Amino acid sequence: MHAAFFLLLAASLARFLIRHPGDPRTPWIIALSVALAVLYVLGPAYVLASAPGTRPTPGRRSVWLGVVVAVWMVLVVLAPSFAWCAVPLFYTGLRTLPTRAALVLVGLLTAFVVAAQLMLADGFDPNLVFAPPAVAAVATAVFVHMQRQADRQRLLIDDLLRTRRELAATERREGTLAERQRLSMEIHDTLAQGLSSQQMLLQASERVWESDPVAARRHVRTAESIAERSLAEARRFVHDLAPAELAAGGSLPEALRSLATRESEAAGSAAGLLVRLHVDGTPTTLPDRVESALLRIAQGALANVREHAGAQTAALTLTYLGDQIVLDVADDGRGFVVPEAGGGRAGRGHGLPAMRARVRQLGGSLTVESAPGEGAVLSASIPLEPDSVSEPEERL
Repeated sequence: MHAAFFLLLAASLARFLIRHPGDPRTPWIIALSVALAVLYVLGPAYVLASAPGTRPTPGRRSVWLGVVVAVWMVLVVLAPSFAWCAVPLFYTGLRTLPTRAALVLVGLLTAFVVAAQLMLADGFDPNLVFAPPAVAAVATAVFVHMQRQADRQRLLIDDLLRTRRELAATERREGTLAERQRLSMEIHDTLAQGLSSQQMLLQASERVWESDPVAARRHVRTAESIAERSLAEARRFVHDLAPAELAAGGSLPEALRSLATRESEAAGSAAGLLVRLHVDGTPTTLPDRVESALLRIAQGALANVREHAGAQTAALTLTYLGDQIVLDVADDGRGFVVPEAGGGRAGRGHGLPAMRARVRQLGGSLTVESAPGEGAVLSASIPLEPDSVSEPEERL
């Protein structure tokens, strides 16, 4: 638009000089043309100088545009051919002034254009009277419509940016809550259960400290071993790694076998619990998060058996079914009535809810079957993607 203004200004000046050589108005026309060009160029600098570093004030913009239009009007009176410069001034006014003031300016410029065209014409021409207002009306309507569309788009973009920031904040909060829940489950299934086992062993050693020193020392050594495992788990939490048994390179069956051995030594010494492991199907390498979840579920389930079931034996059964992996934990304890909605013991802590949360995060399901006097069976089933399993040799 700036280039069009200077092009039309130069063309109008050239037309006047060609059509009116030696005209006494020539010095005035040249001087006013130069003044108009200088005002048009220096106007933005004048507007910005009103408040350096801040948004220009509307008052100074209006003053600058008013001076430009006044000089142009004088030029049009002296040489009607300069009326063509009104087209760029239309858009300058629409961009600079408020909508109502800009419409008044467009009407004033259009009237001068019509008057200039009639002065150049030989006689009255209806086309010169109605065409400029029609063109000015269409151009103004298009500009105002586009400006309103741009304003709506800016509002929409602002809303989208604000929504994105809110979503990001919500995701951060949800991530924080999920991490807290994960750490809560990890601590419950490892450190808390290990401390519980140590407490039972130390209590048992205290009871037989005088009567059976050998058994007391055995209980203390077993508690020491459990404390060592718990310390390894705590260090893994700091680095956010897999369970110690799996991080050492062992498979899930090996980790469960080690768990069964420790539980038999710990609980067996204090309460006579024997834990066995049985593996069905062809063992395959599972995703780390699946192996970790199943190991934690087994730890939590055996801790519940040891503390609440009064069982003599417990069985861990790990079944590989190709498209899913199933872990069953069965005991011959006193059993309980399974609540209809919860699937766990009413009023208990968050052992079973934590297990359900682990399985649910992996898209699986957890069921509990029990009845008073008939023991209990906990079953955790996790689906596997076709590409998520591989032979152990392949992972190595």
